[in-house]
Amino acid sequence: MSNGTHYEVLARKYRPQTFSELTGQEHVSRTLQNAIDSGRVAHAFLFTGARGVGKTSTARILAKTLNCELGVSHEPCNVCPLCLEITKGTSTDVFEIDGASNTGVDDIRELRDNIRYLPSHSRYKIFIIDEVHMLTNNAFNALLKTLEEPPAHVKFIFATTEPHKLPVTILSRCQRFDFKRVTLAKIIARLREIAGKEEISISDSALALIARKGDGSMRDSLTAFDQVLAFCGTSATDEDVATLIGAVDRRLLAGISAAVFGADTQGVLEGIKKVDGVGYNMRQFCQELIEHFRNLLVIRSVAKPKEILDLAEAELEELRRQAASFSAQDIQRRLTLLVRADAEMAHATFPRLILEMALLKAATLEPVVPIQELLEKIKALETGAVHTPSLPWDAGRAAPAVEQRHEPRAAHHHKAPVTPTTAAAPVPPGDGSGGWERFVAFVLGKDPALGSVLEHGSPLKQEPGSMEIGFPSGSYYLTSAQDSDSLAEIQALAREFTGRDTLVRVKSIAAEAGEVPLSLVEKKKTEHEQRIEELRRDVAAHPVINEALRIFGGTITDIREA
Repeated sequence: MSNGTHYEVLARKYRPQTFSELTGQEHVSRTLQNAIDSGRVAHAFLFTGARGVGKTSTARILAKTLNCELGVSHEPCNVCPLCLEITKGTSTDVFEIDGASNTGVDDIRELRDNIRYLPSHSRYKIFIIDEVHMLTNNAFNALLKTLEEPPAHVKFIFATTEPHKLPVTILSRCQRFDFKRVTLAKIIARLREIAGKEEISISDSALALIARKGDGSMRDSLTAFDQVLAFCGTSATDEDVATLIGAVDRRLLAGISAAVFGADTQGVLEGIKKVDGVGYNMRQFCQELIEHFRNLLVIRSVAKPKEILDLAEAELEELRRQAASFSAQDIQRRLTLLVRADAEMAHATFPRLILEMALLKAATLEPVVPIQELLEKIKALETGAVHTPSLPWDAGRAAPAVEQRHEPRAAHHHKAPVTPTTAAAPVPPGDGSGGWERFVAFVLGKDPALGSVLEHGSPLKQEPGSMEIGFPSGSYYLTSAQDSDSLAEIQALAREFTGRDTLVRVKSIAAEAGEVPLSLVEKKKTEHEQRIEELRRDVAAHPVINEALRIFGGTITDIREA
C-alpha cells in the first residue's frame, strides 16, 4: 500500500484508463472502438446506467482516444501530454460539467458561446455533462439548436442515471449506450486483482461480501474495500469484513433457513436473537432472508441457475446443498410469508416480533397436496375412473331432485366407496292421474313457452277428462293461461298426453292460500333451499374443507350444487 502522506482512494487509484480496463462494459467498449476504427464517431453520445459502473470513466477514455497526440485509435496512449491532461482533469479542450450545478439556461448559453471557438491545441472540443437530466427545460431547449447543427470540432458526451427524464428531442440526437450493473463475479475478480497489487490478505468469501455491498457498482465496491483496509490493514478476516460493512453473515442465513425447513422453532428464535445481538436492522435482515430464499427457489426451479443468479461459484454450490432437500413449492410458501412480513415491518413498532411470527409460521407450515394432484383426483371422480369415498352430501343420493338419505355410520366411521354417476334431470314420479309434473314436462317438450307458464300453475284437480289449474291472482301467468289460444293448446296437448278429451279450466287463486298445492317453480325452490341447507351443514362438518380453510385463511362465501 502507499506509504506517502497523501493517500489516494482505491476508486481513483484504479480508475480504468483504457477501454480494455473497463470491467463489465465490454459491449460499450467494443462498439466505441469499432466506431473509432471505421471513422463513424457521432457528435453526441448518451451514457446511461446505475452509479459507479464506468460512465464518466468511459467518457474520459473516449475523449483521450479522440484527442491523443499519436492519432485517433481504439486505445489512448496515456503518455502524451494531451492524454495526461485529460487524466488529471486539466485539459483546456475537454470540459467536465456537473449538470446538477449548472442547470440554468444561462449556463448553457455560456457553453454555447464557448463552442464557437476552435480547440486550443487538440483535435476536438469535448463537453462531458454528468447528470444531464438535472438541466431545466429551458436549458435543454437552448442546447437543442447546437445538437441539431454542431460544429465539426465539437463532441458531446452526456451521462445520466435517469434517461427517462431527458426530452425525446435530446434523446433522438444522441447515440445511446446503456451500461450494465457489474456482475458479482467480475467485481470479485477485480477486487482480487487489486488486493494482490496492494498485498492484502483476504479470502474470496470476504471479497464476495464487499462486492455484494456494492450492489453492481464497481465504485461502491471499491469504497467499501477502502473502508475495510482502513480498519484491518494488510489482513482482513471474514468476521471483520462482515462487521465493518454491516453485511449479514451467510452462515446465519443458512442456519435460520435450515431451522425453518426442519420445523425447529427453538433454532429459529435463537437465530433471531443472534441477529438482534449483533445489531442488525431487523427489516434489512428480513430482506436478506428474502433474497436468500429467492436464491433457493431459483435453484430448485431452473436447470441453469448460474445464468440467473449473480453469485460467486462457492456461494452457488453452498446454496445448491441447502436447496437439495426442499421442493420449489415448500420454498415458495415460506418466501411468501417473508415478503408479507417485510411489508408489515415498514410501519411496525415491533419489527422483531413480526419477523419472529413469520418465521415461526414458516417453520410450522403443514405439508399440502399439490393442486395438480387434487385436480387429477377430481377429474378421475368425474369420469368414474376410480372409486373414492364420497363427500358427505353424496351418500345415498340417487339424483338431486330425490330426497337425501344418509347411511348410518358404523362405530369405526368407515364409509363404503361410492362411484359417482351423472344423470339427466329425471322426471319425478307422478300422481295417480298421470302426474302433473309429467304433463308439464310433456308440454315443455312440445311448446317451451307454454310449458314455462304451466310451471307457475298449481294442479287444483286432475280427473279423467277434467283438469283444473290455479294461477296467482293478477299474475302474468294467469293472463297468459286464460288466453283463448293458450287454453285451446293446453286442451289439445292434454288430449294428446292422456289419450282422451280433457276439459281444462284455469282459475285465479290467492297468493297466500295455504291449502293450494305448490306450483312446480315453488316446489323446486323449496327443494333447492332444503338441499342447500343440507349442504351447508355437511360442508361445515367436513374435515377436508375445514383444513383447507385453515391453511389458506379463507371463508365460505357461497355453496353451489354441481
